[in-house]
Amino acid sequence: MMKLKLGIPRGSMENSTIKWFGKAGYNITISERSYYPRINDDSIEIMIVRPQEMAYPYVQKGVLDAGITGEDWIRERNADVVEVTELVYSKQLTRPARWVLAVKDESNIYSVEDLNGKTISTELVNVTREYLEKNGVKANVEFSYGATEVKVPYLADAIVEITETGTSLRANGLRIVDTVMSTTAKLIANKESWQDEWKRMKLQNIAMLLKGAIIAESKVGLKMNISKENLSALLKILPSMRNPTVSSLSDEGWYAVDTVIDESVVRDLILELKRVGAQDIIEYPLNKVIP
Repeated sequence: MMKLKLGIPRGSMENSTIKWFGKAGYNITISERSYYPRINDDSIEIMIVRPQEMAYPYVQKGVLDAGITGEDWIRERNADVVEVTELVYSKQLTRPARWVLAVKDESNIYSVEDLNGKTISTELVNVTREYLEKNGVKANVEFSYGATEVKVPYLADAIVEITETGTSLRANGLRIVDTVMSTTAKLIANKESWQDEWKRMKLQNIAMLLKGAIIAESKVGLKMNISKENLSALLKILPSMRNPTVSSLSDEGWYAVDTVIDESVVRDLILELKRVGAQDIIEYPLNKVIP
């Protein structure tokens, strides 16, 4: 049997990645001390890998056919891989995470230009150096082996650290000065593996299902019944990914309407739908939305 060797990121992205794979139909089971989880697809072999090492060396050198890692670590390692698709999710949210330049609240550093001659601590050394060069700033960038937030002000003047909400930075008395880069998860492939027709198709299918699961997270389905005389008014206020499905009911003069909309608008929309005559309104969750 053909096998696809696929890397899942260890650490902060691990649980969210497994969650999205589950919603896509790929159930991954991890033993407590194993780096080789089980998956309900016999044609896939899973390996747990640190995201910092996923693109290079594992995927680029062909140890893995493909893997999921952040755009940040692809850039940091200057990895020569195929980017199959972007997957906009992070540890907690379905939006990009940010690497930010941060200092202590009481620091007199208010812009990147104020860092000339200063010391910055970060895991993202190469990207930070590129950022400084782009801004014409000469500063000392030191690799952080962890607990980066506690390095300022005694071991560094500033840090470059990843954040989703900024909550942890604020809790540690830090102030964001600038965004160095935004990053999202990427499904990447080894160049030789991508040339293999079976592996390429397998990866394209995985990408489609993962993206469908992520899209579905922010949407819901709505079903309702409406009389013929009120149908036009309902369609004027009813948002839809394309056009809603309208079908005749067995009761003459009545229609069933089915649509998919953003979850963020459904609360207020249901009230409007009721006012124009909609009945039997049903809201239901979605597992996947495949455009």
